[in-house]
Amino acid sequence: MIITGLLLGVIFGFVLQRGRFCVTGAFRDVWIAHKTRWMVAFLVTIAVQAVGVAALQSAGIITLSFDNLPWLAVIVGSLIFGVSIVAAGGCATGTWYRAGEGLVGSWIALVGYAAGAAIMKYGALKPVNEAVRSVTVPVTTIHDALGISSWVLVGLLVAGTAYLVRRELQRSTTPMATLPPEKTGLAHVLFEKRWHPFVTGAIIGLIAIAAYPLSFASGRESGLGITTPSANLTSFLVTGNAERIDWGVLLVLGILVGSFIAAKASGEFKVRVPDATIVLRSVFGGLGMGVGAAWAGGCTIGNSMVESSQFTFQGWLAFGFTLLGVGIGAKLFLPAKRTPSTTSRPSSVPVPA
Repeated sequence: MIITGLLLGVIFGFVLQRGRFCVTGAFRDVWIAHKTRWMVAFLVTIAVQAVGVAALQSAGIITLSFDNLPWLAVIVGSLIFGVSIVAAGGCATGTWYRAGEGLVGSWIALVGYAAGAAIMKYGALKPVNEAVRSVTVPVTTIHDALGISSWVLVGLLVAGTAYLVRRELQRSTTPMATLPPEKTGLAHVLFEKRWHPFVTGAIIGLIAIAAYPLSFASGRESGLGITTPSANLTSFLVTGNAERIDWGVLLVLGILVGSFIAAKASGEFKVRVPDATIVLRSVFGGLGMGVGAAWAGGCTIGNSMVESSQFTFQGWLAFGFTLLGVGIGAKLFLPAKRTPSTTSRPSSVPVPA
């Protein structure tokens, strides 16, 4: 059953690449461009997933369990992760899919990220990781703390997100100039037409919902995740321990494959070699991503998207401090002027997608 991880990963990577969906870009735009369109798209993903998670649990298809909140690790790790993804040019998922587009800087960051996470989870710094994460408070989910049904929070999140979507759609925008289409029909939609951020966000939310029963069926009782699978892949490559290969590992490999297929078919694949400055930033940014995500218990997908849809304190705490970390990273690594839109085609320099 773990092969379903690869298949879903291919779809996930395809959608990420064609939709230009990168959480780093969404967070960065809040601070630099003062725009929230991609942030709202990210909330669409969380809201759609939240409905699915609540429905799956109500139907008894999945049963989620939670540990006490490692508040110190989540706060510090999320800050480190937020700063690092700006330096690296993309979050964990963004780095995987942009590597499939041919960005050498993303490959470098990806190696650093996977290595950093593996060192913290399984290597020499495992005791440090465990010590930081041992500082906990006895809380898990927001609805349990409030003594209410999770459906109440789902309703509030959906209503709030719908309001934000409506507000964004009502704002007047100047359409970007586009070239005459060269493809027709489904080929035009899949490989040429610009995907709307909210449509992309909704599709990713559906993919996240599908991940639960597929992952549970393989024995991995979790949803989408990037950090632990990346660390597991590194551990397997170093030690040869086949037990590290699970549904999650095939998922991240599928992201790479799906992104490559989408980039090649849309004419966006190109090997782009960065300069020395970007290489150094990619190395240290990638390592920081791995360390931060290991401490925080997840990346922008595992924490800010998946855990938040389950209404855990960890998910929403990580969301806030990762956003803050991106703001700090933007001040440190990005020019003061407005950066390119998250919907632009990838450049030779791996700024967040």
